[in-house]
Amino acid sequence: MDDLTTALDTDLLLLDDQLTDADRAVRDRVRGFVDGALLPVINDYWERAEFPFDLVPAFAALNVAGLAIEGYGCPGMSRLAAGLVSVELSRGDGSFNTFSGVHSGLAMGSIAMLGSEEQKQRWLPAMARLEQVGAFGLTEPDHGSDSVALSTTARRDGDSWVLDGRKRWIGNASWADLVIVWARDEADGQVKGFVVERPDGDPPGYSTTLITGKIGKRAVWQPDVVLDGVRVHDDNRLAECHSFKDVNRVLSATRAGAAWEALGHAIACYEIALTYAKRREQFGRPIAGFQLVQMKLAEMLTAVTHLQLLCYRMATLQETGRLTGPMASMSKLTAARMARQVALDARDVMGGNGLLLEHHVARHLTDMEVVYTYEGTDHVQALILGREATGISAFT
Repeated sequence: MDDLTTALDTDLLLLDDQLTDADRAVRDRVRGFVDGALLPVINDYWERAEFPFDLVPAFAALNVAGLAIEGYGCPGMSRLAAGLVSVELSRGDGSFNTFSGVHSGLAMGSIAMLGSEEQKQRWLPAMARLEQVGAFGLTEPDHGSDSVALSTTARRDGDSWVLDGRKRWIGNASWADLVIVWARDEADGQVKGFVVERPDGDPPGYSTTLITGKIGKRAVWQPDVVLDGVRVHDDNRLAECHSFKDVNRVLSATRAGAAWEALGHAIACYEIALTYAKRREQFGRPIAGFQLVQMKLAEMLTAVTHLQLLCYRMATLQETGRLTGPMASMSKLTAARMARQVALDARDVMGGNGLLLEHHVARHLTDMEVVYTYEGTDHVQALILGREATGISAFT
């Protein structure tokens, strides 16, 4: 492993004291995978814009898919441990963390929250073993921030549904075994969830085109999806999804995951910059000894510590069922802003070398541009908080 990426266990306020032995075991398993398998190869995959399929079996062996979901072969870990999985994966690479988050948080989370007991038994065990990989199809070419207005339609036809529409930025959807597709029921105008299965490749009417030219998250495949008369049996309609309010339950949970990811990127950037500054000499001494560099490092450490406090508190609220949508929005908004600045400061500390992929920070910096936008943009999260504060919606 590159010594720039060696974990330094940054924890100024001793928050690790809150971890149980089980939490530490999960963190250490994922860290071992990141340090031993992911970090040595990810720059090459990222530069080629290829997903590291070869790493999936080793990741599956960690037994972390499904995160906090209980039963059905899922690990049922604490919310804190689930957050640490995201921290460690994104400390290694944001693309691989997105693959994991889409599968465990969005796809498995949708089934766990909105599926019937039979549907959970049918899909979750294989997904927990990563024998089946999931995707989540909500965003559309014309509906990103206003996803509530999605235009993909579902029409009942006997014992099946016919899906028509287009989706965009759908991680894993070009190779996933299960794709959760959200569509508006033509009969009642409400949004429903459907599981499109792909056991032998694309079903009739389902096609994907990879989005290329990305500056961030290059190693995760996020295609455009076309649904042209895709037929889904009624057994594959998520039984407990009756409107977009139900979809929002999933989205609120995954916004919390985006905050943990931002923390992972911030830790990586701070620790890389700190290690680099201690060994990089200019004017006859390490740049870590210069006041301006120390000021930046102090600000970065402060930001990381603030994000740790925020995320740990958020985990406690989730564990006790008290995390609300506005709380998740504040966490995502704050974490994305602060981690983005940490990445910028780390790149600055490293000067021209910070532009090179071999030093990793450039990858984290551009990946943070994605985190800043996805799971609800900065502006959307602010409007959710504004509505909470004033009681007045600025969306309509």
